[in-house]
Amino acid sequence: MTNPGPSSHPRQGAQHPTVFGIVNDWWPDPPYSAVARHLLAAAIELFAEQGYHAAKTRDIAARIGMSTGAMYAHFRSKEDLLFQISLTGHRTGVATLEAAAADATDPADQLARMVRAFSVYHARYHMIAKIVHYELYGMTPQHLEQILELRRHTARLIEDVIRHGAESDAFTAPNVMATGRAVLSLCVDVARWYRERSGETPEEIGDLNAQLALRMLGATEARRAAKQTVQLPSPPHDEHDADATRPRGRPT
Repeated sequence: MTNPGPSSHPRQGAQHPTVFGIVNDWWPDPPYSAVARHLLAAAIELFAEQGYHAAKTRDIAARIGMSTGAMYAHFRSKEDLLFQISLTGHRTGVATLEAAAADATDPADQLARMVRAFSVYHARYHMIAKIVHYELYGMTPQHLEQILELRRHTARLIEDVIRHGAESDAFTAPNVMATGRAVLSLCVDVARWYRERSGETPEEIGDLNAQLALRMLGATEARRAAKQTVQLPSPPHDEHDADATRPRGRPT
C-alpha cells in the first residue's frame, strides 16, 4: 500500500472494514485456505462477543457449518486460533509504527505520526485489537513469550523516539519508560471504547491523540505532522515461521 501524501480527513472518507474483509487482507491465500480464513473470522467474532475462555471450539466450527473434527485440519485448537490472531495483530501493529516512524526524522514529527497511526489502527481494527490486548493469557507459555517479545519491541519503538527527543531538548521526559507507557496507553485504549457509531472517525481520533502526546511531552505545537493521512501497512508474514504456516493438521 502506498502513501498518497498529506491530506485532510473528511468524515465521508472513513470506511469501517468488515471482519471477513480484514481476515482476507491479513491472512492471504496461500498459505491460508478459504476455510481457514472463515474459521479465523468466526473465532474473532466469538472471542469479541463472548471472550476467549467462554467461547467454545464447537461454536467456532459450527458458525461456518463445520464439525469440530474437521476444524483440526486447519488449526490445532482454539488456542492456536487465538495465537494466530494475536501474532498477526501484534505484527501489524509493529509494522504500523515502523512505517509511521520512517516518514520523518524530527522526534516530534515521528512521535505524532506514530501515535496517529497507532490510534487509527486501534480504532479501525478495534474488534481484533481487544482480543490482541485482553486475551493474552489464554495462550501457551511458548506462544505467549513470542507475543510478549513483540510487545516489548512495540514499547521500544516509542521509547527510542521519546529518548531521542529528550536528548535533543525537543521533549521533556524525566522517565522515558513511564512516558512511553502513557503514550502507548493513549493509543491502545482506543480499542476499548471506540465504536463505529461514536461520531468520530479513526483519523480524527488519531489527530487528537497525536496532539495530546506532543503536549504530554512538552512539545506545545501540534507541528506540521498534525494533519497527515494515515495509511496502515499490510501485516507482515514470515514465510520461514513454522508457527505462521497454514494449513496445519492436528498433532498426534
